[in-house]
Amino acid sequence: MRTAIRALILATASVAALSVAHATPLTDERLIEFEAPDHSVTEAYRGEIFVPENRADPESRIIRIEYVRFPATGDTSGPPIIYLSGGPGGSGINTAKGPRFPLFMAMREFGDVIALDQRGTGASNDIEVCHASLHNQDDSYVSDRDFLSRQRLALDECFERWTSDGVDIAGYNTLENVADIDALRMHLGAEKVSLWGISYGSHLALAALKEMEDRIDRIVIASAEGLDQTIKLPTRTDDYFARFGTSIGHEDLPGLIRRVHAQLDVAPPRLQLTNRNGESMDFLLQRRDMQRIASAMISDPDRAKMLVGLYEALDTGDTGPVTGLMSRFVRPNEPISFNLMSVAMDIASGTSADRRALIETQAQSSLLGPFLNQSVEFEDTAPELVLSDSFRVNPVSDVPVLLLSGTLDGRTYLQSQIEAVSGLSNLDHMIVEGAGHNLFMWSPEVTNRIQSFMRRAPSSDISTLEKPSQ
Repeated sequence: MRTAIRALILATASVAALSVAHATPLTDERLIEFEAPDHSVTEAYRGEIFVPENRADPESRIIRIEYVRFPATGDTSGPPIIYLSGGPGGSGINTAKGPRFPLFMAMREFGDVIALDQRGTGASNDIEVCHASLHNQDDSYVSDRDFLSRQRLALDECFERWTSDGVDIAGYNTLENVADIDALRMHLGAEKVSLWGISYGSHLALAALKEMEDRIDRIVIASAEGLDQTIKLPTRTDDYFARFGTSIGHEDLPGLIRRVHAQLDVAPPRLQLTNRNGESMDFLLQRRDMQRIASAMISDPDRAKMLVGLYEALDTGDTGPVTGLMSRFVRPNEPISFNLMSVAMDIASGTSADRRALIETQAQSSLLGPFLNQSVEFEDTAPELVLSDSFRVNPVSDVPVLLLSGTLDGRTYLQSQIEAVSGLSNLDHMIVEGAGHNLFMWSPEVTNRIQSFMRRAPSSDISTLEKPSQ
């Protein structure tokens, strides 16, 4: 059976057809009613492809990749447009069910729009979340070194468990993801595809630009994460806090953060959180906990403002706001858990040796320390997963690319995004004033700019969208 399936895959891969829009099902697709956020229904097609989990292994198991295809509505349809979700770990199908649904519909003017669940995500995932035997020790003091050591031991255990379950963890990297995109292109009968992604989705699109440039028509990316930028530079995060503080009239935001962290190191307060059974449990709030919370909350301005409120309250001794937040998301002393796709993709993309040394030096005195980039601590856990330095070299290409960047993006900073696309000679760059990481729905002008780009309308190399009036 495995041999037959593999033969079918290879036969499919040998087909290269011109790009056409399909208003009827392709092979193995089925017509579905796709429910929009407003509960309206749109006809679409659900399909799947089968690919090797690890193409380097001739005996690799075969995994299923699922997608939803929205047929083109335009009079003249171009290549299929594949949406690449962020994360890593986000589901493209679930994204289409959310606030970006109108943009998915608008993109149908230019070709079939594909909401892809990448390998290991959403409907394309058959790997269970691993709950290690090691538990978080949230009710007592734990040093940073011991915390990170415990995380690494738990991940070691999870890698062993996944492997014993027959999963090839070496198959979960961005290059395999790129090969899946090419397999999907051939399944769709397209000579070329266009790519549309955000955050990790931009990382994946840039990698695809290097591996299959001649099969890409154009690319729309937002909040670009370069191929050597999975691990962030801590000093740029410090600069972001200063910049964000100025934008909200809090000129000494970095000073506030350092002051609260120092207080937590001296006298960490004991919080009362509620576990899944409704029981009250102790949680010792350490400086590390706020660094991890901050790392998760700085992507967009609204969430960053909430974060500032937490720090302001803690500065006065008020633990109420942080207790309320953590009661929603944290369950004390639960098992340490990992999602394979999310953790393996980041480990595999890794960072160059020089950049890693710079990051480790910067982290020693930075606001968020090593907890901005916890995945860098896992690279030594599975060094065999880390891709070569050649993967992390920026693409050089003249394929048309539109990049959208927010000036208050707390995850992928404007300077870093400019560096990530430095080798692209046919680049349009729209800088969105006041926007954060998730900027697609920031303003109707963002959609307008994407539509103009897809219509191949001429535009300036760099333009700025001012912050909309409130």
